[in-house]
Amino acid sequence: MYNEEKIWIGRSDDEKIFIYPKMVNRHGMIAGATGTGKTVTLKVLAESFSDCGIPVFLADVKGDLAGMCRPGVSSEDMDERISRFGLAEEGFCFKSYPTIFWDLYEKGGLPLRTTITEMGPLLLSRILGLNDTQSDILTVIFRIADDKLKEDENMLLTDTKDLRSMLQYVAENIKELSLKYGNISSQSLGVITRAVMALEAQGADRFFGEPALNIKDWLTVSPDGRGMIQLLDCRELIGNPEMYSTFLLWMLSELYETLPEAGDLVKPRMVFFFDEAHLLFDSASKALMDKIEQVIKLIRSKGVGIFFITQSPKDIPDPVLAQLGTKIQHALHAYTPAEQKAAKAAASSFRANPDFDTYEELTQLGIGKALVSVLDEEGVPTMVKKVSILPPQSKMGAIDEDVRRGETDTCYLGAVYRDSVDRDSAYEFLERMRAEKEEELIRAEEEKARIKEEEAAEKKRIREEEAARKQQEKEEAAARRAAQREAAREAAARARAEEAAKKQAEREERAKKNAVKNAAKGVASSAAGTVGREFGNILGKTVGGSLGKKVGGNVGASLGRGIIGTLFKL
Repeated sequence: MYNEEKIWIGRSDDEKIFIYPKMVNRHGMIAGATGTGKTVTLKVLAESFSDCGIPVFLADVKGDLAGMCRPGVSSEDMDERISRFGLAEEGFCFKSYPTIFWDLYEKGGLPLRTTITEMGPLLLSRILGLNDTQSDILTVIFRIADDKLKEDENMLLTDTKDLRSMLQYVAENIKELSLKYGNISSQSLGVITRAVMALEAQGADRFFGEPALNIKDWLTVSPDGRGMIQLLDCRELIGNPEMYSTFLLWMLSELYETLPEAGDLVKPRMVFFFDEAHLLFDSASKALMDKIEQVIKLIRSKGVGIFFITQSPKDIPDPVLAQLGTKIQHALHAYTPAEQKAAKAAASSFRANPDFDTYEELTQLGIGKALVSVLDEEGVPTMVKKVSILPPQSKMGAIDEDVRRGETDTCYLGAVYRDSVDRDSAYEFLERMRAEKEEELIRAEEEKARIKEEEAAEKKRIREEEAARKQQEKEEAAARRAAQREAAREAAARARAEEAAKKQAEREERAKKNAVKNAAKGVASSAAGTVGREFGNILGKTVGGSLGKKVGGNVGASLGRGIIGTLFKL
């Protein structure tokens, strides 16, 4: 309850116990066993901070903080507590608080989103459950994406499909990138890819995207000046402890990185309640623990206070526990040696009060009572005191889903965050690159096919021309041979004709000669016959009278013709 410009959280005997607003950014803790009243204490603080004009963030793990948006109701127990604390005289009244509901799964409130780039490799590695080597590979992948952005290549990692596309790109270019960024294991890339796909199966594709949360939208007050209460529905999210704790750590990191230095303010810019705080530190790597401690130590100067809610202070590492100025410790069980040891350690963390034994009181506190130590106006821890915590002014417990839906539907931030936006980022850029490469490959294949077809056509043309040439040569050779044969036939015919003509001429010439010869022969023969006859006659006369004349004439004629014939033959 906001009272006397201070945060009134309860009474110790007749003394009011306050938290000074300017000390809230020194952080705090609400601890205690289950059922001891931690949720009521948390509600009382959140309501008081809101009344003080301080924006508040709450992680609603069980759904019992949702009643902040509705006024409390009177009951016998509540009336008794109001009377016991004298709250009616202090202006206590039941009232609702300005509450905005959020849900990473978009079921119990406005969708709360961030981008892969804003989450960063360190926190994302924890969500994905990567080991140190795989986390280093993921860091390299983020570095590659950043370098590509500087080269005007849109490798912005917005959602999980961007990250998967980036992993595929690195795998496709692993040899080239390994030369520039160091060895990149294909096995690690495979592990990261499978982890991303498993994360998507859990619904991560819903809360990695845009519009991403602008943390400045949480640093607002309602029209009546009260701080807005941002309530994250974690009923489903708590089923994934790594996701729950890492996402809340991311929000703290965003506050740290976004807000400017503020120094010591009259009141903080925001108070952040981290329920189930032990999940933040479980299985955290050294690098992550260093980041957690850095954020918790330095975020104070940004004007942000953090309250860790857990069952036992031992759930919080000593370096963090040492940073907590406000400690509200509800009862702790001490039945076993381990529990007794934890309870003694919790008791020893308080500044002792000589009026009672802190350990004894811690193990015997009733519901709604707590051991409390705060920082005074000078920042000095006060002695521990037994305090009865005030009742809340808003409704205790959960609300109907219809009420939650109505609050969400009418929220002024709905127009900003309700609808997701899938703008151009690494996935789209790489898909275009792959499409262009595929088109280039297709064009190259088509060009190759075209060249092959042209070469085949050219070879075919050459073959056809060669065949035509050979056919032409064959035909020309055949024609030449035919011509040659025809010429030979013609030459032979001419030769035969000429030979025949020659022979004919020769025959005719011989005939002429024979005719002349025969004629001459005849004449000569006749003459020879005549001469022979005459010679025979003369001889016959000489020899034998008329018979001798006749015989001599015939013999002389024959002899004369024979001689002439022989001469003609010669």
